[in-house]
Amino acid sequence: MSKVVALSGGIGSGKSTILKMLVALGATPIDADALVHELQAPGTPMLAEMAKAFGDHIIDRDGSLNREAVSDIVFRDADARAQLGLIVHPPVIAEMMRRASEGRANGDPLVVLDIPLLFEGAKRGTGSAVATKYDATILAWVPVETQIKRTLSRDACDRSEVERRIAAQMPIDEKREYADHTIDNSGTTDETERQVKALYEKLTE
Repeated sequence: MSKVVALSGGIGSGKSTILKMLVALGATPIDADALVHELQAPGTPMLAEMAKAFGDHIIDRDGSLNREAVSDIVFRDADARAQLGLIVHPPVIAEMMRRASEGRANGDPLVVLDIPLLFEGAKRGTGSAVATKYDATILAWVPVETQIKRTLSRDACDRSEVERRIAAQMPIDEKREYADHTIDNSGTTDETERQVKALYEKLTE
């Protein structure tokens, strides 16, 4: 029977790496970030609602969203971050669940919804309406110091900026309380692959 699971993590936790491993084993991915980009294309209702909430300066001259401008606003203001979530999350989740239903209908063995802020929604209660439709939730976990080191090596920013980004998210150790399964991605690639393969087999047996 086809199953639908939700995968999340934190900055620098290697969620994308784990998703790629699941896909290599046969999982069907549904990427929340990719859907966000689709729904925030020039001329879309979501983009207009964001401009109304945060100002026309978040729209570039070509009509596209200036994501850096939005990030500057929401990473520094918890209220703005919550407001953005109210605009973005409901339509994105609705579309993800529609595509997940298609995956079930097609008989895909495992459909993986890649949702960056999955556990933040669970804590606030905003994710409860769709949580019952997941067969399981998975957390990509690493220690906070590993989050910092990996993000520093990946992004052009200083440590204080990385720490600020991490502080804007739910602590990764707290997310473990909400996850049905945790993949420890702090070791070698082989160690992560073994965990991912074991979990895939468990979920699809």
